[in-house]
Amino acid sequence: MSSGYWHDVASTAMEVPRDRPLVDLTAELTTMLGSTDPVERDETAYPILATWIAAGVYDDLLPGLGDGMAAGLTQGLGESGTDSVFRRSFSVLVLAECIRRDNAESLLPTGKVLEWGDRVAGWLVRERDVRGFVPGRGWAHAVAHGADAVGTLAGSSHFGLTELTVLLDVVADRVLAPSPPLTSGEPDRLAAATMAVLRRRLVPLRILEPWVARVSAGATAVGPPDTDPYLVTGNPEAFLRALHLQVALAPEPIDVRADLLLELVGALRVTNAAYLGAR
Repeated sequence: MSSGYWHDVASTAMEVPRDRPLVDLTAELTTMLGSTDPVERDETAYPILATWIAAGVYDDLLPGLGDGMAAGLTQGLGESGTDSVFRRSFSVLVLAECIRRDNAESLLPTGKVLEWGDRVAGWLVRERDVRGFVPGRGWAHAVAHGADAVGTLAGSSHFGLTELTVLLDVVADRVLAPSPPLTSGEPDRLAAATMAVLRRRLVPLRILEPWVARVSAGATAVGPPDTDPYLVTGNPEAFLRALHLQVALAPEPIDVRADLLLELVGALRVTNAAYLGAR
C-alpha cells in the first residue's frame, strides 16, 4: 500500500482499518519494520503495531505475532553495517510489546514467554551491528532495543529467580562482548534493564557480588600490546558507571541499594585506579 494509506491510519488515532484483513495489514507492517525509511519504520510501523497490541487487537493472536517477531531476530544475524539490522532491531521492540501485553493481562502460557526470552537473549549476545544512529536511515539501536526488551522480560510474572539471573548474565555477556564502543546511550539502557531485574526483589546480593566482579574484571582486562585497550574495557566500564548512577539516584530505590552501591564503588575504584591515585 502507499505511504499515504498508513499516514491516514496514523492520523486517525491508529484505528484498525476495516477495508483489509488484519493478517494482511500485519504482514505489511512487519515488512515495514525492516524499512530503511525511518518514517515508515519508526513513525509508522512500530507505533501502529504497538498501539494495536496495547489495545488488545492481537490478544487472541499474540503467540503467532510474537513468534513472527522472534523470527525477525534471525534475519541477517551476524552481519554488521548492513540494512538487515533494522528488521532485527525493530522486531525485538514489537516482541517486547507482546510481552508487555502479557505482563498486563496474563494471556500467554509460561512456556511461550520463556521461549521468547531465550530468543531475545540468544539474539542480543550475538548481535554484531551495534550502530546507534545511521545517517540517512535513522536509528538502528539494536543493543538499546534489546536492553528494553530485557527490561520488559524482567517484569514478567513467568520469570523467577533463575530466569532473572539469566537476564543479568545476558546483560554482562553483552557489555563484555568484543564490540566497538557503545556510544548512543546503550550502557544506560542496559543499566535500566538491570534495574528492572533488581526491582523484582528476588535476586540476592550473593548473586550480584560475583556478577559485578565479572563485569569489573572485563573493565580492567589487559589485551595485546598492539591493540587499543579501550575497545575491550570501554563498554563494561561505561556500564558500571551507568549502573552506579541509576542505583544511587533512582527515585524508586531497590532493596539491595546500600550493599550494591558498596560493590559498585569498589569495582569503580579498581577500574579507575589510575585516576584516583589508588594502587
